[in-house]
Amino acid sequence: MRVLLVEDDAEMAKSLQASLSDDDHDVELAEDGELGEAKALSGDFDVIVLDRMLPKKQGISVVRALRDKGVSTPVLILSALHDEDHRVEGLNAGANDYLGKPFSTRELLARVRSLWHGRDRETPQTRLQVGDLEMDLLARTVKRDGAKVDLQPREFRLLEYLMRHAGETVTRKMLLENVWDYHFDPQTNVIDVHISRLRSKIDRDYAQTLLHTVRGSGYRLEA
Repeated sequence: MRVLLVEDDAEMAKSLQASLSDDDHDVELAEDGELGEAKALSGDFDVIVLDRMLPKKQGISVVRALRDKGVSTPVLILSALHDEDHRVEGLNAGANDYLGKPFSTRELLARVRSLWHGRDRETPQTRLQVGDLEMDLLARTVKRDGAKVDLQPREFRLLEYLMRHAGETVTRKMLLENVWDYHFDPQTNVIDVHISRLRSKIDRDYAQTLLHTVRGSGYRLEA
């Protein structure tokens, strides 16, 4: 898990980074509010641990700015100001959790894990994208460069599997088991036929091809 730690106290930042790293998290540091906000906007983080009292821009203002700009990454605020009014202010600003100082390392790590797992439960993936190819899993639609691509149900399922494994070589066995629910090879050309149809629909009218055959191995979807 990637954690953005925004903390201006060098000693505390070092201690927290060590604890989070020991818990198998990849930690990136920012020492003030402005830098923390910039990193949160440009990076792909799973959780943000944010001190409330920061130079250049206060933690509360950072949270508000991130939410206003559409960043939904879970935020845990750390603060010595932790009476009810301060906690409510932080949560109303858009923070997901609020931990008062001093705190135990065990509790911090538990709250970070909880935010990470909670994000997985609350924000299931509803869209897939590879290059200019987009799939809406709720509307069951596919578009390439903004143009709608009409797929049959099996073709949609095949493309979904390929998009979920974008950049990976997907074998015939994987496709048979996960798209056709076969746990044996029926010795037919069903995969070749569907791959050919799918390729004609998503690649035929475009200079850049996305669906590639990996000789002797299978197929790979990548931009």
